[in-house]
Parts: sequence; C-alpha cells; structure tokens
Amino acid sequence: MTMSKRSNPGIDLKAIPSPCFVLEEKLLIKNLELMKYVADHSGAEILCALKGYSMWSTFPIIKQYLSGATASSLHEARLCYEEMGTKAHLCCPVYLESEFDEITSISSHITFNSFEQFRKFKDRALAKGLEIAIRINPEYSEVGTEMYNPCMPGSRLGMVADHFGKTLPVEVTGLHFHALCEQNASSLVNVLVNLEKKFGHLLPQVKWVNFGGGHHITRKDYDVDLLIQTIQNFKKKYNVHVILEPGEAVGWQTGYLVATVEDIILANGIQTAILNVSFSAHMPDCLEMPYQPKIWGADSEAHNEKHVYRMGGPTCLAGDFVGFYSFDQPLQSGDKIIFDDMIHYTMVKTTHFNGVAHPSIGIWTTENKFKLVREFTYEDYKERLS
Repeated sequence: MTMSKRSNPGIDLKAIPSPCFVLEEKLLIKNLELMKYVADHSGAEILCALKGYSMWSTFPIIKQYLSGATASSLHEARLCYEEMGTKAHLCCPVYLESEFDEITSISSHITFNSFEQFRKFKDRALAKGLEIAIRINPEYSEVGTEMYNPCMPGSRLGMVADHFGKTLPVEVTGLHFHALCEQNASSLVNVLVNLEKKFGHLLPQVKWVNFGGGHHITRKDYDVDLLIQTIQNFKKKYNVHVILEPGEAVGWQTGYLVATVEDIILANGIQTAILNVSFSAHMPDCLEMPYQPKIWGADSEAHNEKHVYRMGGPTCLAGDFVGFYSFDQPLQSGDKIIFDDMIHYTMVKTTHFNGVAHPSIGIWTTENKFKLVREFTYEDYKERLS
C-alpha cells in the first residue's frame, strides 16, 4: 500500500528511492515568482537565507528570481559565492579571527552583532569594501516558541536600544534585525512600531535596513499586499533601501521526504511504525519546535474508527518518534510514508546520528521526471569523524 493522496497526481513514487528528500521544481518556481513579485512591487531586495534553504543544485533557478543570499557562517558564504556566483550578505552572531579575511573576501555586506565585534573588525571590513550594519534587537516579537525567538529577554542576538547613543558610528551604513518566525505581515507591522519607538532616531542615519527573515510570504494566507505597502511606507518615511532574507518562504511546501515502513511494534496498546528515516537525525524541527508533520493520505489525529499509528525512527533515541496518525487501511512493512513540506529547515539540519542511512536528494522536474541529485554513503558518515 502506498500513501499517495496529493495535489500532483503526476508524481510516480516508484521512480523515487527511499529514503529521499524530493523537491518539486515547479513548486519552487511558483514560490520564487511570488517573491519576485513582492520585490518588484515593493522595491525591496529579497535574498535567500541559506540557513533555511541551501539546496545548491537549485541555485541556477534561485538566481533568476532573487538578488542573492545571506550567510551565517564561512561555509554558507562560500556556498553562495561558489554556487550562486554572488557575494554574500553576512549576519553571524560572532566572527572568528581565523576566518575573517576569507569570509569578507567573498561577501558584500556584513552585520555585526555587538559593538565589540564592530570595533575589532570594522577597519578590515571597510578595507574589503563591505557595507557595515549593526544588528539591533527590537525587544518585541510575536514568536511563540522561545527557542526560535531572537528577541526573548536576555537574547544574545542583536543590541538592545540601551547600548546606542544619539548617533551611529560613521562607518555604519545599515541596521539589521530579526524578530519573526514563519509569521504574517501583520506581525512585521507590530515589530516595526516597536522598532521605531526604540531606534527611530537612528533610522535617518543609515542607507539600508535589513528586515531579516521569518516572512512567510509564500504561505496561502500571507497578506502580500500588506507587506508591499509596509515596505513602501518604510522606505518613503526613512529614505532607506529595504532588504528581506526569508529562508522558509523559498522552500515552503516545495517538496517532501519519502520513507518506508520497516517494522511495526505494538506496546501498551500503541502501534509504532518503524521507518527508515529518523526524526532526530533527519527532521529535528519536529522534536525541537515541536510539530507534527503531515503525511500524505493520513489524518494527523487518532480516530477510533481508523488504523492509528505513531511514526518512529530507526535510532536508539527513545524519543525518536512523532504521532499519532490515522490511516484508512492497516500499515504493512514496505509501505511508503510521505512526509509533506520537508525541504525548508530540514536538509540543512540533518545529522548522521547513530550512523543511520542519510536520505538521498532528488528533484521532480518540470518535465515530470525524477532526477537523483545526491546519494549518501558510508564515506559521508566516516569523513565527518576522525
């Protein structure tokens, strides 16, 4: 039995190996078209945040719609420079002395998380021709999960208003904030109200403001018109260039993770389907947020009149499971389980914990064909260790 209830009936699951992350090319393009629409009509620059989406085999497509990418590490900056062919916008919580010269040689903008880092590195950044920003903390956010809230009390991310005087250092041409996580434009509006209260006197002193990530632009209920109007109003009021760097909006609902039932365990009345993918190693956000991903052809709740299973991973971690799901028919070993929306903030967080087999990566092309992009082997696991 194969769970295959899906809006795209052209997907041939028999052509796809298991386990495998599969990106649907046409869905990625649809997202990018909407983001380009926002950029064109608002005048904002939209970048791809590699921390949320870094499937570099699709960078040739990304380049057609977005201005570039933002990086939070040397490796992300290299990926941007080498595979997207453009210099990165840097925003790191801290820069390392051993990496600074290399990372700035392949970047165009740099955001410092503290004045200490700014004073330490500003001259070298200016010598490389980089635009400099300070990361600010609006001290307001509507993010419900503290682990994902960069504006939580005592946050190490960004400088609070008390650290600023009336003027910015002359070397600073930008301000940068992050305050959202998969949220609508109305949340951005509320953040900006609070940001202006605390930092409004500094905004006329800069040329650009980076609104960070978390803008859920490609979600069905997202208020695109409000976002465009908000950006336009902000640009006009302060005469600044606006930058957005969403990650999840790029990969949002563009693909899935194909898995297989390997065994079924019954204990204390609970049936657990043991899969060939791990929530801990391959879908860590399911445990960190936490949230329960959707499965094709299943209800994400337990119904007495249906066949109910918890989904379990193959690792030795006792908590490597998510559930419960209801199916119309009983599951059997060999059945395919398709976890929907597994492209953003998933592949970027995978690990080789327990040495479990790593899912392959593939693309379902606009020609309705499966293209295998990458397979992982024992060597990939071994080379991460010593």
